[in-house]
Amino acid sequence: MAAYDFNPERVAQAEAAGWRAYYDHNWLKLFRLIAALCHEQFHIPFPLSWLAAYTIARASAAWVAVNHDKAAILKLHERFYRIARRYSGLEFDPRQAAVLEERYWDVHRRLSGLPDKTEFVETMIELHSVLFGLSREQARESAELRVAANNTVDRITSRTSSNPEADWARLEDELRRCYRSIQAEMKANQEKVRRGVYAS
Repeated sequence: MAAYDFNPERVAQAEAAGWRAYYDHNWLKLFRLIAALCHEQFHIPFPLSWLAAYTIARASAAWVAVNHDKAAILKLHERFYRIARRYSGLEFDPRQAAVLEERYWDVHRRLSGLPDKTEFVETMIELHSVLFGLSREQARESAELRVAANNTVDRITSRTSSNPEADWARLEDELRRCYRSIQAEMKANQEKVRRGVYAS
């Protein structure tokens, strides 16, 4: 199977637009964008990209309630990551990825508006390490940029942003740099493997 790759610009664009649709309560647009993101990031083909999007949409809807069913959401996340692993060629454990995804959602909610995001960064380091086969050191930059993007969306949605349109553009740029970092670190690892093969 060919080495996993993706387009950071298209992934960031779809994800940023998806976040905006979510907070605008534009559910049909959100669903289309999640399906596009599934295809761009994990190469899930149509119509399974729509099934994957439906799974995430169900998890998102269930998560809204503070006293949500954690086991049910975890099951949905695991189902999504099983589909993602199948078509991306990545080799992560879907259950582990699902646990970390749920932890990400939880820590984002708990730490929103608070200055210390250490726990959030650590969670994203673990998630990126597991999903993309990176060391903790390799995943740190992308994790910090991901948390920066979440901070930006929190500023917009809390109505403390002095320029929401500029911050939406900033959010997309932070996601773009996040995914560029992941891509660069993965390619560095692939190059190390290639050199090892040719050296043997």
